[in-house]
Amino acid sequence: MPLAGGLTIAMAAGRLSFRNITALAPMVRVGTLPMRLLALDYGADVVYCEELIDIKMAQCQRVVNEVLETVDFVAPDDRVMFRTCEREKGRVVFQMGTADPDRALTVARLVEKDVAAVDVNMGCPKEYSTKGGMGAALLSDPDKIEAILHTLVTGLSIPVTCKIRILPSLEETVRLVQRIEKTGVAAIAVHGRFKEERPRHPIHCDYIQAVAQAVSIPVIANGGSLDVVKTNGDIGEFRKATGASSVMLARAAMWNASVFRSQGPLPLEQVMEEYLKYAIQYDNNAFNTKYCLCQMLRDKVESPLGKQVQAAQTNAEISKAYGLHRFYLQTQEQLQARRDALQSSREPDRPVMEGDVTTMAIRREYPPQITPKMFLLEWSRKEKLEQPLYETVQRSQDRAFQSTVTIAEKKYRSSLWEKSKKFAEQAAAIVCLRVLGIPEGRIGEEDSGLVCKRKREGRANGASEEEERSNKRHVANRPQKTETSRVTTAGNGDNHREEKAQP
Repeated sequence: MPLAGGLTIAMAAGRLSFRNITALAPMVRVGTLPMRLLALDYGADVVYCEELIDIKMAQCQRVVNEVLETVDFVAPDDRVMFRTCEREKGRVVFQMGTADPDRALTVARLVEKDVAAVDVNMGCPKEYSTKGGMGAALLSDPDKIEAILHTLVTGLSIPVTCKIRILPSLEETVRLVQRIEKTGVAAIAVHGRFKEERPRHPIHCDYIQAVAQAVSIPVIANGGSLDVVKTNGDIGEFRKATGASSVMLARAAMWNASVFRSQGPLPLEQVMEEYLKYAIQYDNNAFNTKYCLCQMLRDKVESPLGKQVQAAQTNAEISKAYGLHRFYLQTQEQLQARRDALQSSREPDRPVMEGDVTTMAIRREYPPQITPKMFLLEWSRKEKLEQPLYETVQRSQDRAFQSTVTIAEKKYRSSLWEKSKKFAEQAAAIVCLRVLGIPEGRIGEEDSGLVCKRKREGRANGASEEEERSNKRHVANRPQKTETSRVTTAGNGDNHREEKAQP
């Protein structure tokens, strides 16, 4: 897709320019990857991620997610704090909340190779941002503002910007932006409201105009979604009214991201569907997906569709509400195929010790009626051992599962991650059976005489084939009270739960 507007020359030079652009503003819980990609599709030149706090980001590890083809920044608790991809690499701005120059630089260097620029939030008036001296709290400490920006500008190879709110007087606002310009930032975004004002208050275009006249770097006007910008044609009017070189849209884009389309807006239903497709493709957290869709629905959030969205707990359930369940299933199949291909190409099929756990890369080579867990359960009973104990975890990057089975005080698991808890437990059972040299029911393998014991006994007692199948289903579904599996669910809104596992 060709770069829009003034970005063509800027990106050709390999460095993002903020002059004559239209940008998606940073918005908490909205500016995640699906919304950013949607905004780019519709014509935004630059997209900002939601504000991410430096203390949390500093603890993250950079992980290349080959299944989703993204770069993830993963917290110690396995939550994905920031996810990006090649599609937006030259056009995404990473916004952080910070009050510490050194910590800000640490975080900026962590993401430097994966984003086009770094922005410091100096305008958010919400308590979660200001209570740590971040956001709008920085406006009363210009010395700290200078220290943070100077540290970033001198320590990074990519542009640094900041986003502020206006101060109580025009003179104070102008003095502040002139000090900011001297730090070497590439641009200043100005939200034309005072710290205590909210969206319902009118925007002060005269303040933004005074700032634009007072500095030579690009000024990005923000805050016009209610008063001025309702369509794409209004963007130019807002730019003209403020004298700014660029415009940044928040709520207007949140309500309908096609506001960036020069050809005119698209029906909201189409916009929501296209957003949801990105959310599914990039495994966006379901509660974040639901939040964004509810923001788009606005006064229709209590409609039948809105109630379906609110009741949904997973992206699969949300996809059903929008008639996209087939797309969801096809995407899951594609992701699983990609996961299997990646794992098969790199994992040797031999046991490897990882601490006290024997691991092996196993691949499913079994007819659907075979349940390796039942083979292992029958073997443990035959050997008079305690029943197998399964412990399952789920990782946040791709929501895949991995299970460890303990039997005879030894642990076994597959090094491959599976798409469901059921498959993960079966994989762990297969590793155990294979390492112990026990027949496991693989295609072409001779009858082990383990699971089929009941079938032989049934026939000896004159049971019909249908009764045998019924009995097999009953045995396969019978709960084992001593067998438990812990599932750890990771992502935005982490939770842990204990649940019974079925053998």
